[in-house]
Amino acid sequence: MITYKPLIYCPNVNCSAPSNSWGRQECEACQTNLIYRYLWAVNPGVEISVGELLGDRYYVVAPQVWLDTKPGKLPFLYEELPDYIIPYLRLYPQRLHTPEVYGFYKYGEETYPTDIVLLDNVPLDSEGNLFPSFAEAWPTATPVRQVYWLWQMMQLWKPLSEQRVASSLFTNNLRVEGWRLRLLDLDIKTRNPKLKDFKTFWSKLIPIAHPHIQEPLADICQMISDIGDSPEAIAPKLNQLLLEQAAQLPLNFEVMGATDTGPVRLHNEDCCYPTEQDLASNQLIPHLAMICDGVGGHDGGEVASQLAVKSFKRLVQNLLTEVGEQPEITSPDLVSKQLEEIIRVVNNMIATENDEQGRESRQRMGTTLVMALQLPQQVKPNSESNPNNTHELYVANVGDSRAYWLSRDGCRLLTLDDNVTSREVRLGHCLYWQALQRRDAGALTQALGTKNGEFIRPTIQRFLIEEEGLLLLCSDGLSDNDWVEKSWTEYTPKVLRGEMSLQQAVEYLMKLANEKNGHDNVSVVLIHYRLSPEKLILSNIPTVTTPLIETFMPGLSETSQELLYDSDEEVREPEPEPEPQFEVVQDLSSIRPWMFMVGLLLVLLIGAIISVSRNWGNFQSTPDNPPASVQSPMMPEP
Repeated sequence: MITYKPLIYCPNVNCSAPSNSWGRQECEACQTNLIYRYLWAVNPGVEISVGELLGDRYYVVAPQVWLDTKPGKLPFLYEELPDYIIPYLRLYPQRLHTPEVYGFYKYGEETYPTDIVLLDNVPLDSEGNLFPSFAEAWPTATPVRQVYWLWQMMQLWKPLSEQRVASSLFTNNLRVEGWRLRLLDLDIKTRNPKLKDFKTFWSKLIPIAHPHIQEPLADICQMISDIGDSPEAIAPKLNQLLLEQAAQLPLNFEVMGATDTGPVRLHNEDCCYPTEQDLASNQLIPHLAMICDGVGGHDGGEVASQLAVKSFKRLVQNLLTEVGEQPEITSPDLVSKQLEEIIRVVNNMIATENDEQGRESRQRMGTTLVMALQLPQQVKPNSESNPNNTHELYVANVGDSRAYWLSRDGCRLLTLDDNVTSREVRLGHCLYWQALQRRDAGALTQALGTKNGEFIRPTIQRFLIEEEGLLLLCSDGLSDNDWVEKSWTEYTPKVLRGEMSLQQAVEYLMKLANEKNGHDNVSVVLIHYRLSPEKLILSNIPTVTTPLIETFMPGLSETSQELLYDSDEEVREPEPEPEPQFEVVQDLSSIRPWMFMVGLLLVLLIGAIISVSRNWGNFQSTPDNPPASVQSPMMPEP
């Protein structure tokens, strides 16, 4: 056992001096970002002391939390994968919630070693600490988050049951990271549970649930007793409860997008919506956003991506109109099926163009797709309130264009690439890092327009917006080489604090993609979702000098002069000079210099009136006629 922190090795295989002291973020020799990969070691029968360095590689941070000090080196793996890890591979499409097998470690004597499975993509933070268990987090969560967790459990029931690991949902392996449910491990040995086990588990949660949802949850548990083993039967009632809770929160959002040819390519085969030119007037904004990355050469990919975006806009508009006319809430399953049909229609439009032009095999033009639709359905949170937005967000993708959710706490990839790597893992043929060694690892397995729509399998997910954050859509011109994961902290906190506009963030990402990747076209769409009535954004309005303010607004502190805020917003602590001035506005573009001058003249005029009134009141003051008190909304009453 070692009593000191081990060295961390640079993942760059060409680094001349790869060893680095613990805590460094960049390699001292080559400035490559260092990777602190914490793994979950699965083997309950083995006791290992904290502080051991196993195999000159794995540092034991906690009995089952190991740090890989040499992440650039491939882990050990058997030639033939053991059957008991196949469920992990088959559940790869649910990687937002489930762990992945990283490799094995042979512990103990060489003759009869014990196999320890090492899991990656587990609910551990950046320092190797476990996220809270579901049971720990439940009592203090908001009602909408509690119901959202239950909805995710129900959605995971089917894929986990198919792999006979659904009992994992009822163990301490169930963890939470904000809104997201995550599994630390899969329970492979326990029998597959029945739906009645849901009732038993949920019934224990009801007494410590938020009071607003205790009664409806009890009704849902009673339904489980009546329907047997069909989870679909409780879905409508659970969904209604979820949307009613979400509708009690305000929802405001804005969107900005851009696309660029890049420094190398001569033509831009990307197409995105919306761009700055689209923002002027379009009823689809800000509900719809998408990126299409064309394939098939500039004479085909460019046509395919533009045709796709144009067609999606028209078809989604029809969908929004249809949903808006429905007297009842449209279910997630029905919305997903309608989006899937829309995707197939657009696919066949491009396929028809290929057929008419006689394009075959690799000459057929096509396009990737990542699309986000905030479906503006309305529901009444209760009988006494007005209908409000249900906060539903649908994300659809085909190909390798991606969607990320960025918040103050992390960067989460929401989509799964349709490429050879993902296919091989999902089919149980190999682990992710093994598939990456293939020469065709990044080759697309599907794209819109390359084949008939009946063979297209788009992935469509429904999320609920119950925290502030940014939804990032991007083509591989940005996501290649993990630049989203490497850079999100540079702009996300600033946008969420109002220190950087959405347009500035998009410009930053475009510049980053062109400088760090640069080999391809790049497209970016950012959507900022806020759960507040107003937003804090940067204001470029010139500030009135302190002496002038003090003259007409005596008693106003310097701190108050530096920050203007709406009464409903959280007050932010001022930072040392120089600092931007904030103002609650709906649109910065509406501020003009003449408006500032009018405001300044108004301040001067009110100040003059106050001064004259006071002097006049003092001049006419008598015991029977005391001085008048002049009140102004701009200053406190004396």
